Amino acid sequence: MEIKPPIFVTRRLPDPAMAILAEHCTVSWWDQVEMPIPRDELLRGVADAEGLLCLITDRIDAEVIAAAPRLRAVSIMAVGYDNIDRAALAARGITLTNTPDVLTETTADLAWALLLAAARRVVEGHKLIERGGWGPWHPLQMVGQDVYGRTLGVVGAGRIGQAVLRRGRGFGMRLLYHNRRPNPELEAELGAAYRSLNDLLAESDAVVVTAPLTDETRGMFGAAQFALMKPTSIFVNVARGPLVREDELVAALRAGRPWAAGLDVFEREPIGPDHPLLALPNVVLTPHIGSASVATRVRMATLAAENLVAVLSGRATPHVVR
Repeated sequence: MEIKPPIFVTRRLPDPAMAILAEHCTVSWWDQVEMPIPRDELLRGVADAEGLLCLITDRIDAEVIAAAPRLRAVSIMAVGYDNIDRAALAARGITLTNTPDVLTETTADLAWALLLAAARRVVEGHKLIERGGWGPWHPLQMVGQDVYGRTLGVVGAGRIGQAVLRRGRGFGMRLLYHNRRPNPELEAELGAAYRSLNDLLAESDAVVVTAPLTDETRGMFGAAQFALMKPTSIFVNVARGPLVREDELVAALRAGRPWAAGLDVFEREPIGPDHPLLALPNVVLTPHIGSASVATRVRMATLAAENLVAVLSGRATPHVVR
């Protein structure tokens, strides 16, 4: 009789993913959909686990790893993994996998939704109608910024950043990008031009951030960077909140440079209804929903399950984090 390796899942996943896990593993999980697992439950859950499937909301640090002496593999249902202590995993020889590619197009779609909504004051217009403030037409009523034919700058030209740039071609935009190093293949494919961060900020009408969160990128957008942007520019972040010094963004938006912002991520999540950003009319906010389409979330969950099963079974997976 086959002995299935015990695993722990930090949130109940869509049924197709749970079925994959159940076929190959002995599965325990935190049986809540909406609430993150409490710390004490997480520590208890991993005690006998050989595999852990977690989410971006779970802090997998040295304490958790030490509480799991049998742990061989961690699979995160996300692209980013800044919530995981990779050094502690490496010290134990524990494999880490993630779910790249699956959410690329969905997140790029949301970046554009935020860009267009902020540029054309969509949410502000909705609220105007909702409170009964829509009066007679006049020439400057709810005027916003054009997007078509303007300059798009993407900071972090990985998979998602490139998908954002591709959409910019459909809007007839001049394309700029900033990365750790120039990418000649990207330039040849899309006609995008490499710029230093400061030059990109100064030249772009729309700046979309898709960079990973690292020690080098944490807090990379602050007062000095926002001061370089055009007073008509739009700032969009669909990457990680801590890339931005949020209090300095609030001050910059109040001062009118950038003109507006669309944000899906924040320094500390979730934010509450008293957050200073919510008091600004020139901001569009979403609750970290970059990958939140039905198809994408199901595929992310199934890929995370497939990754974990592959590692525990001794099979190769292309999604090991190096």
